[in-house]
Amino acid sequence: MSDANAKVEPGPHSNLEKDPDDWTTGDDPMTDAQASYLKTLSEQAHKPDAFAEGLSKAEASKRIDALQGEMGL
Repeated sequence: MSDANAKVEPGPHSNLEKDPDDWTTGDDPMTDAQASYLKTLSEQAHKPDAFAEGLSKAEASKRIDALQGEMGL
């Protein structure tokens, strides 16, 4: 019998635990999904300066995390 509400612990190589600065692809351009989500969050948080074209994956991730924290998400 399985518990549908059981929390899954991230593995040792999970991005859930890795600092974006340590990502091997962190310097790559942000993904389209990151850009879309970051733009939406920045608009909802009334912080348009949080979104900028040309961010890296790591920088976009950090900005998304910061906005989510500020918004209580």
